[in-house]
Amino acid sequence: MGFLELVRRTDPYVLWVLAMMLAAYLLNQLDRYTYPITSKDVSRELMFGDMQCYSSGYLSNFTDMVCSDAVLLRGRSDNYWNATDDLACRNLTMMVVNGTRPFDYAQEPCKWDYNGQGAKYQILAGTYFILIYTFAGIPLGFLADTVNRKVMLSIALFFWSLVTVLTGLAQNYTQLVVLRMALGLGEAGCTPMAVSILSDYFPADLRGSALGVYNWGIYTGYSMSYALANGVKSTLGWRYVFYISGAIGLGVAPLIFLTVKEPKRASNAASSETSLAPREDWRKKAVTLFFQFIRPSVLLLCFAGSIRNGGGYVWALNTENFFEARGQTADDINKFMSWIPLVAGSLGALFGGFISDRLVAKRGLQARIWVLVISQVVAAPFAAGALLLPEPYGYLCLIPSNIIGEMWVGVTIAILVELVPTRLRTSSVAVYLFIISNIGGNMNLLVPSLKGHFSAESGAYIPLRNALLIMFPGMYLLSSILFLCEVFVLRLDKQRREEENVDDRAEELDSEGAPLMENEAVDYGEPLLETVMTEESQE
Repeated sequence: MGFLELVRRTDPYVLWVLAMMLAAYLLNQLDRYTYPITSKDVSRELMFGDMQCYSSGYLSNFTDMVCSDAVLLRGRSDNYWNATDDLACRNLTMMVVNGTRPFDYAQEPCKWDYNGQGAKYQILAGTYFILIYTFAGIPLGFLADTVNRKVMLSIALFFWSLVTVLTGLAQNYTQLVVLRMALGLGEAGCTPMAVSILSDYFPADLRGSALGVYNWGIYTGYSMSYALANGVKSTLGWRYVFYISGAIGLGVAPLIFLTVKEPKRASNAASSETSLAPREDWRKKAVTLFFQFIRPSVLLLCFAGSIRNGGGYVWALNTENFFEARGQTADDINKFMSWIPLVAGSLGALFGGFISDRLVAKRGLQARIWVLVISQVVAAPFAAGALLLPEPYGYLCLIPSNIIGEMWVGVTIAILVELVPTRLRTSSVAVYLFIISNIGGNMNLLVPSLKGHFSAESGAYIPLRNALLIMFPGMYLLSSILFLCEVFVLRLDKQRREEENVDDRAEELDSEGAPLMENEAVDYGEPLLETVMTEESQE
């Protein structure tokens, strides 16, 4: 198995570095998703977003779903209640019980309250965060190619953890916006630095498995956010969720700074490893990077990754709201979501890295892409089952959906770092994250609009469910089509490189008369890939 081979062939200290990178990414995801899970509590205290009819708790048989459906089905069609929804919420359900309008409002079974959804929620959870996260990632990626990466990662982790603690002190929506954007700034420094460090610590034949382990952080942090948020907010309140989450990161940041050694860079490119490059080198590097990302194979990989990232991001930001709309309590949700993403998602990321590493050794780079195509097609029906089947079967569908569907994360990054020159790995990952985060990370803004196109006559949660069917399993299928196109585009890229005599250019000397290193670029940084050369020798 890939993980056992990774452990067997890797020095214990290198495994410690991998564990530290995993811890950083875990905290990155934990701090990112604590807000979506606490959004209803936050919006009720700070008073922003959409509102709906909820149970007041006065009558046990009047659940949130009963109250919202009662207003939906009768309040808007009954001329007597042709008023605002909050009046219908307060009065209609008591009429259903005893046929008279109640006079004691303290005994009403339903109340009109904030639901943690709506445009303000989607923008705060997604757009404000993504806006800073992506734009900050590119300059940080460039900087990480020339300065000490473990120092930058430690500083970034400490900063975003401090911001998380401060979020627990927020008093209004504007403060949440500022802090959410600051969180994006700090978290932008995580993956470019961590992936670059791991790429220099692990050889090419173990890199996919190592990145698969690193991406456990996505699912571990996501699961921990449910366990922490749903466990703490009902007892101590939502603010302590942020206090505890941020405090963990404040302790881990110094540990990374003190124990992780900056690895020797795989490339001996002319740029300095310890100081900023001259302005001319930065401009040249930017031009080189631009030409890398307008290559059809890299461009299509980024677009396909964006669509797949969008599907996962939409689901992550709306999971709690969806299951709550289906009548699930926080305890019900926590019972499943505190471990399913952790176990299933981690297995998927590791399994994908292992499979792609084994296949690429035999079949070349395109084998990784076929892993992406097949995994997303197979995972899509299970993702749909999570939305369509009753509990607990809906939850259980997330297990195969995550195991199979989450193979894409480490595999796409492994493909990217093989498509670009070694000296551009960090900045290329930053640009890649910029692209997939800006496109995929803002797809959640389509959810409120899509909800408006569906009728809620058979249940208040139906519009949200139908919108998520399009934006969750639908994006899995669309990304698989785009990944399939990548197979053919990569072949065209290979043919073009052959026509340009890439083999001959690899023997050229650089400006100082020294042979170019493997994966080093000439002119616009056209890379020479071991995998492509392997395919050529087989043919």
